Amino acid sequence: MADVRTFQPGNYRFVSHAFQYSGGVEALTGYAIERARFAKPASLADGFAAAEAHMARLGRPPTAFCACELRSPGQFTDQGFIDFNRLYVQQLAAWGIFHDEVNPVARSNVCPEINPPSEPSFYAFSYTVPGHGGFVVAGSGEAGGAEGPYGPRIVRFGDTSPDGMRDKARFVLGAMETRMAALGKDWADATDTQLYTIFDIHPHFADEFVRRGAAPGGLTWHYCRPPVQGLDYEVDVRGVAKELVI
Repeated sequence: MADVRTFQPGNYRFVSHAFQYSGGVEALTGYAIERARFAKPASLADGFAAAEAHMARLGRPPTAFCACELRSPGQFTDQGFIDFNRLYVQQLAAWGIFHDEVNPVARSNVCPEINPPSEPSFYAFSYTVPGHGGFVVAGSGEAGGAEGPYGPRIVRFGDTSPDGMRDKARFVLGAMETRMAALGKDWADATDTQLYTIFDIHPHFADEFVRRGAAPGGLTWHYCRPPVQGLDYEVDVRGVAKELVI
């Protein structure tokens, strides 16, 4: 049973997952989630500052920050990922969001294969405003559980054959369904599905995405790798009524 908690200062609830991110977020009654994408990726420090300024212009506090999408120069080792995450959550702690190892903010963090950024950077972020509805499900790669080294947890480790990629897709889409279900959502509620892989998806796309109903608004495919070495496939999902580019 998923542990769903309310983060009242941000006007959203979240699926508890790990210290670095939650499994997903949903706006509380009377609030909506909006998404803003940067026209050009911003460094971590600049992205946080720009997000805070954007929310302030809308009369929203930093605690309204509920999800983000990051880009990194390359895949991390397990320890490198932990080190990065400890740096990342410092700003969330300063904003009064991250506390006692509980992180309500959903996140994806992926690595562009071509023209990657020189440092971890912001691609987009989401936040709550007065309104009605919205959710964001955090990105998940093809690894079970939330603790311990990634290698032993990775589905079809190192296997990028058509069958291997199909099994990875099934696992990741199943994770999306579990997280959405915890928030009372399903694919019919999604407005966008994003996929991150550099490997061929065509042999399984029709069966695993389209027939499953996993791409009701089409599929946004980013030519990126998941954040940790050994992972080959990641997906995130959202259902929001308003998106903008800043």
